[in-house]
Amino acid sequence: MKRARRAAPGPLPVLGLLLLGALPGLWTVLLRREAAALPEPRPPAGQSPGRWGWGRSPPVRGESGGGGQKTFRTLLAVPAAATDREERDGEERLAVTDSQPPADTASPVERGIFWSRELEEQVPPGFAAEEAAAWLAAARAARVASLERGGCGRSSNRLARLSDGSRACVRYGINPEQIQGEALSYHLAGVLGMQERLPPMVLALVEARGRQWEPVREELRGSHWAEGAVVSLTRWVDNLTAVVAPAPWGAEAGAGRRLQPLSAGELVGLSPSQLVELVQWSDLILFDYLTANFDRLVSNLFSLQWDPRVMRRATSNLLRAPDGGLVFLDNEAGLVHGYRLLSMWDPYNEPLLRSVCVFREGTARRVAELHRRRSAAAELRRRYRAREPLWARLGFLSERQAELLQARVDFVHRHIAHCRAQ
Repeated sequence: MKRARRAAPGPLPVLGLLLLGALPGLWTVLLRREAAALPEPRPPAGQSPGRWGWGRSPPVRGESGGGGQKTFRTLLAVPAAATDREERDGEERLAVTDSQPPADTASPVERGIFWSRELEEQVPPGFAAEEAAAWLAAARAARVASLERGGCGRSSNRLARLSDGSRACVRYGINPEQIQGEALSYHLAGVLGMQERLPPMVLALVEARGRQWEPVREELRGSHWAEGAVVSLTRWVDNLTAVVAPAPWGAEAGAGRRLQPLSAGELVGLSPSQLVELVQWSDLILFDYLTANFDRLVSNLFSLQWDPRVMRRATSNLLRAPDGGLVFLDNEAGLVHGYRLLSMWDPYNEPLLRSVCVFREGTARRVAELHRRRSAAAELRRRYRAREPLWARLGFLSERQAELLQARVDFVHRHIAHCRAQ
């Protein structure tokens, strides 16, 4: 039995189907032509998109879509390529423009790589030398009136109220090298001319029967501190707030792109307060490289491999005073502890240093002097012994650690010279 053949469609129905299929494409072309005829949108007057991204809340990357999480080592391998404005996964990337500041606006940078004097004069003074010296003398003479848990980091630390009414964080190290690193980092900041960014810090000897600790003898028993241990007393500062890293250290690292150098060309359109903060960040990154401190921005970068949004959160051990001054807190990972772990943390510390190509001239000058004289460890030792009565209890850097400090000073000096030559 033969099957009946279906009748072939006529030419008119086929033509109708073809026209219906072409309508979406024609509609898209018309929409694109209409959009092209419209003027390009511009930001509001007085606002520059810039690259640094202040003045707007950073978008949050969704949990799904847009590719997998990237480690910081992966993002360092990404070529330093396009900085044009683009959107990926709904996240806006801000571009570097070639526009120049108005002719009547003073440049924030002098001679290519130094923050201007006018800008440096706007940086909050921090802890003045005379004020710090007065507090240190008072803290050494005062008795500890009370010890409280909380507010000072690890559970082994305490918040102390001194007999003169002031307060201090008492840090008890898991091992002595942490307190040694805290003390040496504080005095290295003095050698570099940036000690005003660190709260005043003094060493103390725990003696339950001694005059200084006698009022808190019972609290000492509950603290499990060893008799005769050396602790650090750091001045307590009220009304400090968290600090989120500005771009490129925040936005670019969090977006999975290679860190780009902070140079004069990247500062167009930034407000004075933004520039003042960057002045302080340039010192912070240089300081953390010299001390190999991994417990601040570096720890955030390391955590990118698990938490892609960590760079949008507060930076560890960095707070802001009400006047806008940055406070470099808890530096016990520096120098001694950090130098033992260079192979693990320098893949993060070195790119951070290379991401800065604008410096305080005074900082660069001190680095150049330490490089020329090869005297980094000697000047640190001299200052430490002169200003800390308990220095011998903890000792100084080993010969190898002293060599590492000088090598890192030399590296910073070469980096500054490289920025100058560009």
